[in-house]
Amino acid sequence: MAKSSSRTALRLRLMHGDRVAMGPGKAELLECIRETGSISAAGRRMQMSYKRAWQLIEEMNACFRVSLVEASRGGRGGGGARLTPIGADVLERFRRIEQACAEVGRDDLASIRHQLERTTHT
Repeated sequence: MAKSSSRTALRLRLMHGDRVAMGPGKAELLECIRETGSISAAGRRMQMSYKRAWQLIEEMNACFRVSLVEASRGGRGGGGARLTPIGADVLERFRRIEQACAEVGRDDLASIRHQLERTTHT
């Protein structure tokens, strides 16, 4: 059997109405903001524009009752960004749900992955 060059994986998305409140990319952005203290640095780390990073933050903040990210304006000392306590909690819970889904679905995903593999006929 020829193995597919693409990776088969589950990707969890938390929907709020028709909007993605949290997904793998937004979770990664939150992690990068937590690590760097900066939206622009987080965006650069993810090879994303500052504008796109802000759009994702605004989407998340609009979905939740409390903002997940707080930013301070630049200036003499420079600006910065940090996760709010709710932002840190949502990120931690989202990552736990991802891990639980991966563990529960491991065998079924392996079976599906096998069904996705194509045989080569010569």
